[in-house]
Amino acid sequence: MKNIRVATVQFHHTNGDKQANLAVIPRFVEQAAQQGVKLITFPECCITGYWFLRKLSREELLNLAEPAPAGPSSQYLLRLAQQHDMTIGAGLIEFAQDGSLYNAYVVAMPDGQFICHRKIHCFISEHMKSGDGFTVFDTPQGCRAAVLTCYDNNLGENVRIVALQGAEILLAPHQTGGCRTGSPFSLGLIDRRLWDNRKDDPAAIEAEFAGPKGRQWLMTWLPARAFDNGIFVLFSNGVGPDDDEVRTGNAMILDPYGRIVTDTCKADDVMLVADLEGALYDHAPGRRRLKARRPELYTPLVTPTGKEEDIRKVRFDGIKE
Repeated sequence: MKNIRVATVQFHHTNGDKQANLAVIPRFVEQAAQQGVKLITFPECCITGYWFLRKLSREELLNLAEPAPAGPSSQYLLRLAQQHDMTIGAGLIEFAQDGSLYNAYVVAMPDGQFICHRKIHCFISEHMKSGDGFTVFDTPQGCRAAVLTCYDNNLGENVRIVALQGAEILLAPHQTGGCRTGSPFSLGLIDRRLWDNRKDDPAAIEAEFAGPKGRQWLMTWLPARAFDNGIFVLFSNGVGPDDDEVRTGNAMILDPYGRIVTDTCKADDVMLVADLEGALYDHAPGRRRLKARRPELYTPLVTPTGKEEDIRKVRFDGIKE
């Protein structure tokens, strides 16, 4: 793996206002270009907005959706990528040729390449389908990357598969933190008043972002994804009010040893920049463990147990609005 300077962004999107959200992206891209960044990631559905999507009809979703890469948002990202010699990833709703709608994460590259990952575990709307494939690709910067969107990363099998397909860097766009949950020991709602008062009392909201509703929850599983598979992880996330929840941001970059290279708990739009050292990938313990696998023993992993359920049921089971 070659060395590469990367950036990950958290920002507060505006629900349903693609123009306003797209206007945020070039500001960060320009700042990143000035610092020599060659790969930048933005959050899940940051172009369209996210949590409010669950309330929309199919017709309303269609009004927000676009084909990829033919749509205006994708074409705009491609122009930005070429202008700044940078690989750029951002989330939107894709309108596919067969009429299906997907929670999609698009990656535009300066050489004209375009990648579209359809979230494998999509639960936000009954009108949207889940993707059925993994997204691993080579960048013009000499690195091999993968995309897994939000809940995709919660299932360890998905990260292992992209690692086995040679991914060196995982783009992990999210809209998480501050979520309703059926679990008493993870996540949970954040008082909107703390966000509204963040300028006068930043410590109060940042304590929530750093605690079990945000960073502390992420630390129970995200570093293991990096360490177990020996890959770099770029975690990007929304921050601030997202319909009736408050996202915690917590943008971070992790190395193949599961160490936090850089992160934030700020209650604001933030871009983090880091240099990824290719040699760390080459010698990470997770890379060796991939070679020690015994696939002949793993048939139970791909054998249905009969307990599998629809992702929407799993995600919303026991949660009341």
